[in-house]
Amino acid sequence: MASNTTSQAQSTAIEGPLLSNGVTQRPAQPGPVDPHASSSHDARITATSSETLKGSLNGSLNGSANGSANGSVNGSADVSALREAFQNKYRHVVAVHSQSKPSCLSHDTTETPSFLGFRNLMVIVLVAANLRLVIENIQKYGVLICIRCHDFRPNDVRLGLALYMLIPWHLMIAYLIELVAAANATHSRSGPFSTTLNTINNKHNPKPRDGSTSPTPAESIHFLRTWRILRICHTINVTAALAITSYVVYYHIHHPLIGTMAELHAIIVWLKTASYALTNRDLRHAYLHPVRGERDALPAIYARCPYPQNVTFSNLAYFWWAPTLVYQPAYPRTERIRWVFVGKRVGEVVCLSAFIWFASAQYAAPVLRNSLEKIAVLDYMSILERLLKLSTISLVIWLAGFFALFQSFLNALAEVTRFGDREFYEAWWNSESLGSYWRTWNKPVYQFFRRHVYSPMLSRGWSRTAANTTVFLLSAILHELMVGIPTHNIIGVAFLGMFLQLPLIIITARLEKMKTGHGRLLGNSIFWVSFTIFGQPFAALMYFYAWQAKYGSVSRMPVASCPV
Repeated sequence: MASNTTSQAQSTAIEGPLLSNGVTQRPAQPGPVDPHASSSHDARITATSSETLKGSLNGSLNGSANGSANGSVNGSADVSALREAFQNKYRHVVAVHSQSKPSCLSHDTTETPSFLGFRNLMVIVLVAANLRLVIENIQKYGVLICIRCHDFRPNDVRLGLALYMLIPWHLMIAYLIELVAAANATHSRSGPFSTTLNTINNKHNPKPRDGSTSPTPAESIHFLRTWRILRICHTINVTAALAITSYVVYYHIHHPLIGTMAELHAIIVWLKTASYALTNRDLRHAYLHPVRGERDALPAIYARCPYPQNVTFSNLAYFWWAPTLVYQPAYPRTERIRWVFVGKRVGEVVCLSAFIWFASAQYAAPVLRNSLEKIAVLDYMSILERLLKLSTISLVIWLAGFFALFQSFLNALAEVTRFGDREFYEAWWNSESLGSYWRTWNKPVYQFFRRHVYSPMLSRGWSRTAANTTVFLLSAILHELMVGIPTHNIIGVAFLGMFLQLPLIIITARLEKMKTGHGRLLGNSIFWVSFTIFGQPFAALMYFYAWQAKYGSVSRMPVASCPV
């Protein structure tokens, strides 16, 4: 009798209409209200739901076992509906902790969390902190910007313009030297000297030399003798370009900005002339005496302008203006000039140059002036405090200068000259070592030293340590010339700051090779600390102190007593 009642209740529950939560609605029963009817009703619903869930699961399993697709789909749908109905009815039994999971910032987490929010926070903190410094600077010193206050002497302007016009003539002299060398090489290929040497070395079968075979001993001696003469001529030419400019800037140009621009131009021409001479030397040797297969091993792009057809004035003029320090007979070129792109880049250069001038005069100069007394009495803690204070503004100025030069100016120059390869830098800010930084932040200089100093030394049997030391020695000398000559104070700070990078490079190179992220993180931190605190701010402070001790301010603006 009980089983019949249960079957009848189940049949009634299944046939009845469904509520929105999946529970079967029983038809209303007439009669008096029973105070226990609600609880018995819930019990019947629970029993009905349990039986229906079991039936649905059995149907799903039977359908899967029998390979019936309809049974599986219907069973899954019923299970999902009943699971949702169960969760809606029993809201306090949801399994919140259903599996083992690590904390978000733990090392054993399976997914790397995003720190985008912290990045935004850091930007807001930096903006707020520097805004406070801006307000404090204005309150202390007032507005220090004065266009007519800089001491640009007429003699400095005239000499600066004269040097800018005369320095490229050393490239012209290098072109004339290579023009004579190319004519001599062409004559050696087809002239009587080649036939005479070939007759002496091949008495039984003399024939003109066409440069398709290896050189004879007599030809090698002749080539080396010719190269010695050309090397002496090129050395005198490039040395004169740098020496004359350095002498004029050091003794006759007072303003450091004009002197820096003239000295930098001379260094660029010096590097370009050296690359022009060394590249044509190898091309001339490959033209005269290639070993079998060497001509095919030359870069394919060189076939556009083979030696000696590359020794022309137009080819040299393009190299002079091209945004590179490495000479090639041909470069990748773009199809057209986008003048809107050029206008945008030039606008960036102008705006960033104005920003650098404003930041230097309004923020960097007061900090530097207030540091002079502390340096004079060797108050080390105050000097450290000034370095930390100067590090922020010097970093901002350097970043603005980097973007203005390498992103804006060089891209504008590349667009005008249709220069295709515009990888002037890489993501140096992610450098995991000092060596990675020097390889990526200034690609034109890195490519010059790697092509003309580092690789040739390795090919001649020198060790990597000796090659690296030579590269940094030359780079340190050029840094000292570029900073010490215009400031009229060759005190060796720029030289040591560059040359002493070698120990840090060795240390951080080991961190870069570590497999874990801790080593790379530590290497990047060492790079930023040495770069922002003990690098540029210290050098700027030392050269500013030496300049002030020797000449005073380059500004005619009276310096008020500035509160410390």
